[in-house]
Amino acid sequence: MARVTHPASASALLRHVRTGRASSRAELVSLTGASRNTVSARVDQLIAAGLLEEGGRGWSTGGRPPTLLRFNSRAGCVLAVDLGVTSVDVAVTDLSAQILATVGHAIDIADGPGPVLAEVDRLAQKVLAEAGLTPAEVCAVGVGVPGPVEFSTGRPVHPPIMPGWHDHPIPAAFERYDCPVYADNDVNVMALGEMGVAGSVEDVLVVKVGTGIGCGIIVEGRVYRGAQGSAGDIGHIGVASPGGQPVICRCGNENCLEALAGGGALLRDALAAGLPVTTTRQVVELAAQGDGPAVELVRSAGRTIGAVLASLVNFFNPHRIVMTGGVAQAGAPLLAGIREAVYGRSLPLAARRLDITVSDAPDLSGRRGAALMAIEGFLDEDSIDSAMAR
Repeated sequence: MARVTHPASASALLRHVRTGRASSRAELVSLTGASRNTVSARVDQLIAAGLLEEGGRGWSTGGRPPTLLRFNSRAGCVLAVDLGVTSVDVAVTDLSAQILATVGHAIDIADGPGPVLAEVDRLAQKVLAEAGLTPAEVCAVGVGVPGPVEFSTGRPVHPPIMPGWHDHPIPAAFERYDCPVYADNDVNVMALGEMGVAGSVEDVLVVKVGTGIGCGIIVEGRVYRGAQGSAGDIGHIGVASPGGQPVICRCGNENCLEALAGGGALLRDALAAGLPVTTTRQVVELAAQGDGPAVELVRSAGRTIGAVLASLVNFFNPHRIVMTGGVAQAGAPLLAGIREAVYGRSLPLAARRLDITVSDAPDLSGRRGAALMAIEGFLDEDSIDSAMAR
């Protein structure tokens, strides 16, 4: 069980500084209600551990100007791995999730954990070399994978589109780094990426539309994983087939949302309509360029997705919905279809202030989220206590 963080613990004070909520000892005292002596002692420990730095003077409010504090994001680095069904991206970042080097290319997740994770390890060594870093400087590793994951162990659990991955210990592939390794469903990871370093206190749905469709659920700023880690797997919710004919999903069921509106379905329908494409990416690019038939296909997929999201809006009543993933790069056509269905089917109260947008950087949210997951794990209460003890 995770430890409960005290409001004025060293890790809590560090979080306030690194997320921008405080920049001096006085502001930390005001935020936490702790005594000045307690805050100063713990800040001094964090400075000695190399996690905080002093620099410059703030504005005076009538006395001596406060000494400013800043998080030392150069105190270490993390590896961020974004594994998709057909691609992999690996980045090395500092402790503020700023990307120092990144590389990626096409893969097939169905090749299995051995070949895929061996390629991830090769790419990890490559980005470390490009950034001028060594494996010994890696503080933590974050990995997002396109299937349900038991978060406490980092093992996928019967992932429907990852044959051969069930119960595979993903952290074991990173033993060379001798650091904590965190693995989670890719949509949960993307949701963290969308919240950013500063985080959020909102209730948010982050919906990835790519080869598969999934939903990261943010409750009061924290990822909600459910009892077994499978919360948000909306791609396998059953929906009505527009043509009336059943469509078999890769999971074996009929008329799953993914089978009717995911990236594979979009390509299938584009080929049936005679569009000159061979990949989902090409369909998305045509839609983004305003090609009529491609726009209608993407907008129709958006309506189908929106019908499911409308039910989630009525149930969960989020502040906002953020669309991400490869198909989300189609932009306006997808968003128009989703908004049409969500606003048309949701209860007026639930949709009154609901904001539905496309991610500002859908291609980066996976890597950024994987980095943030690793950073949060590295800077938890136990890790900070250990660092200060050293």
